[in-house]
Amino acid sequence: MSAAPMPFRAEVSRLLDIVVHSLYSDKEVFLRELISNASDACDKLRYEALTRPELLDDPADFKIVLSVDKKARSITVADNGIGMTRDELVENLGTIARSGTSAFLEQIADAKKADINQIGQFGVGFYAAFMVAQAVEVKSRKAGASESWEWESDGRGEFTVEESDKTSRGTEVTVYLKQGEDEFLDVERLRAIIAKYSDHIAIPVMLEGEDKPANRASALWMRPKSDITAEQYKEFYHHVAHAFDEAALTMHWRAEGRIEYAGLLFVPSLKPFDLFDPKREHGVKLYVKRVFITDHAQGLVPPWLRFLRGVVDSEDLPLNVSREMLQNNPMLAKIRQGVTKKVLADLGKLAADNAEAYAKVWDNFGAVLKEGLYEDSDYRADLSKLLRCRSTAGEGWVSLADYVSRMKEGQESIFYICGESAEKLRRNPHLEGFKAKGVEVLLLTETVDDFWPGALESFEGKNFKSVTRSGEDLGKITGEDKAENKPAAEGTDDLIALMKLTLGDAVKDVRLSDRLTSSPVCLTADEGDLDIHLERFLKQHNQIRVPSKRILELNPKHALIAQMAERAKQSGAADHLKDVAWLLFDQARLLDGDTLSDPVAFSERLGVVLKKAV
Repeated sequence: MSAAPMPFRAEVSRLLDIVVHSLYSDKEVFLRELISNASDACDKLRYEALTRPELLDDPADFKIVLSVDKKARSITVADNGIGMTRDELVENLGTIARSGTSAFLEQIADAKKADINQIGQFGVGFYAAFMVAQAVEVKSRKAGASESWEWESDGRGEFTVEESDKTSRGTEVTVYLKQGEDEFLDVERLRAIIAKYSDHIAIPVMLEGEDKPANRASALWMRPKSDITAEQYKEFYHHVAHAFDEAALTMHWRAEGRIEYAGLLFVPSLKPFDLFDPKREHGVKLYVKRVFITDHAQGLVPPWLRFLRGVVDSEDLPLNVSREMLQNNPMLAKIRQGVTKKVLADLGKLAADNAEAYAKVWDNFGAVLKEGLYEDSDYRADLSKLLRCRSTAGEGWVSLADYVSRMKEGQESIFYICGESAEKLRRNPHLEGFKAKGVEVLLLTETVDDFWPGALESFEGKNFKSVTRSGEDLGKITGEDKAENKPAAEGTDDLIALMKLTLGDAVKDVRLSDRLTSSPVCLTADEGDLDIHLERFLKQHNQIRVPSKRILELNPKHALIAQMAERAKQSGAADHLKDVAWLLFDQARLLDGDTLSDPVAFSERLGVVLKKAV
């Protein structure tokens, strides 16, 4: 009796629909993906067999075999790797269990033409087979198991899983070709594809009936750099990252001395859709003496380098090291230190040699690298040199070194402001006095930006200071000042006293401002208090319950403030100005992105003031 069909998860159905109904010029990559998956299966069994030798029921002669059946119009990719159970077939081939999948698929489905580079971000290259297949059959037997299973689907929304007659361990993937895809039945065409895409794979890839592998079957990362072509690096990146884009940066080196290891790492050119997954797992494979150990060795690279893809191969770790033992292994900690320094050095070299290429890397991964500024004190100095920010000086990225080189005479701090977008921040009233004097301000718009300035503290002896914090004497800074240099109106002391009395505990203080040129008021944080934007973030995440009171700064040169100061000298001023005082306070809150605590009272006051003005 045949098995009842099972539906794909919604995410897989959408992905398959994009694959099947889009046109690609490089359909041949489906074979690369199937061979790559087979190689991974062999690697995993080789590792498991270190502690469970009974899993190898024959000599550990791992290989991948391609066979063609012209009559059935099919290609089979078979391996003698770890294999899959029934549940693993359902989980691995019927589900994409990764956060953010649905939203990402909706995003690319809206595009006019799906891009295989984007689809590659899922790490599920198996589905690429449906570019050329009318049906796919997978037979698999888990190493050490007594039963085998068969998965089958035409890629139209359902699949079946039933018992199989497969007697040997491993997996066989058979692709039944659509009409018009006969080129993949040509053995010489397959040989060329293997040479192009899979030459670097350390497992022999055999064509059925032949004795000699169709690939070199040696670990690419162990070869001298002078022997490796750009195309080979490219295809190894595709293999190890299960990606379709081209790497933005390739790093290949050998460390020799007290600890020996080889590294071949890549920075992708596309941002993985799950870059901010809470699991924060990296994509660097750990090998020991060419034997695969694990995909995600905790402690191999820091969390803020989780975008890296590639291989690190140690000569010193024991082959039987368990994944649990790796977590606190001192030798792995030294490898991590060497890998981290190498990556930071190469990113710095890219920034110096090719600012445009580095800007693209920063666009994709700058937010992650900034996590290191906050979390990892050992590398703050190196990361601060790599840091790039938007600023009031222009539209492009700015380094801290660039900023410091442009600081005005008398300027002692690196100024910044945090907010939702650079566009909105450029219009923020807090910047008015800085713009008037030509003082550059960094525009920080990502969540991590609320935290790293306090952790970094300074750069080249210059401390970081938010422009929303009070106490900055702009008068010390020499520069162009476009504001009218006229004295404050008489009565400002009376106005300040009146507003303090009116606003009471709603504010910490009321002061005159030297930062405002066109706006009448703004709110600032007192020295020692949390930055306004940071406090709002912490409040939204229930980290603080009682917000700090702020200082209301008045622009003494603004016409409205001057009129209020005149009126403050007269009798009955409190009754006349109280509604205006509250409206100005609410205006300052709104300009900072805050919400009104009492919208009804705001509306009533606005009505009263407008009635008097008409």
